[in-house]
Amino acid sequence: MTGPGTHRAPSRLAVELPPLGIGTAPIGNLFAEVSEQDAAATVTAAVREGMTYFDTAPRYGHGLAEERLGRTLEASGAGRPVISTKAGWLLRPAAGSEESRVDVVTDWTERGIRESLESSLRRLRRSSVDILYLHDPDDHPDEVRRTAYPAARRLRDEGLVKAIGFGMNHSGPLAAHVAEYEPDAVLVAGRFTLLDHEALGTLLPLCLKTGTAVVVGGVFNTGLLADPRPDAMFNYRPVPGEALARAQRCREICAGFGVPLTAAAIRFPFLHPAVRSVVLGCRSEAEVTGNAESFRVSVPDELWERLAEAGFVPPELLA
Repeated sequence: MTGPGTHRAPSRLAVELPPLGIGTAPIGNLFAEVSEQDAAATVTAAVREGMTYFDTAPRYGHGLAEERLGRTLEASGAGRPVISTKAGWLLRPAAGSEESRVDVVTDWTERGIRESLESSLRRLRRSSVDILYLHDPDDHPDEVRRTAYPAARRLRDEGLVKAIGFGMNHSGPLAAHVAEYEPDAVLVAGRFTLLDHEALGTLLPLCLKTGTAVVVGGVFNTGLLADPRPDAMFNYRPVPGEALARAQRCREICAGFGVPLTAAAIRFPFLHPAVRSVVLGCRSEAEVTGNAESFRVSVPDELWERLAEAGFVPPELLA
């Protein structure tokens, strides 16, 4: 499979990304509490499996994911893992609270972007990170233009980050930012999966043209494509019947070729040449090793063709 026959610009990203990485929202207690032991085992297993790209953010567990990641990597002697974090939202003590609770507040000023990164570096126990994404700036285009993106550029110039970009769940606004700024990298979550091809419309062709590296998150659409059962989550909500039926049909087709659904879901984004890495949210050592094993499964061209016939793979990706 050669993918879309579009001119590919030289990459703008001065960072070597492993094909698989870990999204750390789950070890920040997303949806369910994760023990310190399981969080550490998750990160340690990822290092062992070569999944040495870790994406995190202050909003993941109000700093807990960054703290756990920093502690474990420091103790593991993991060499030079690739780390991305995000800015645009600050952690503040909750108003009127006598406990150690915090609120998450948006701040796109230069001071806010710098403060966010500095606090992330303290939690991560590092002097710099590889990528800084502006986190979900969907409703703040003016602030991004005036202050946030110029601040990110200055942080890159100072060497506190190697690359800058945007991390968002919606490909339309993300494409608009790529068109205006030509960032080094973007992270798009949930919009380029076997069940959702939204990013293929504008975002991915544009990134290919500009040389912007694409990291894809949410390839299981919040778990549905990992295990399509009635109580699964789909895009952070209970799964609707139509999406469940589609996921189960996709699993059935994959099973006919002896390929786990998870293997096809993880491999799917790499059908597009703009995609450099896939990050998988994991909350246990077992999930890490299971995803690594799925990635090692070979997906035959015949399966991709069958999935295209059933509407799960855009035919232009197989041209």
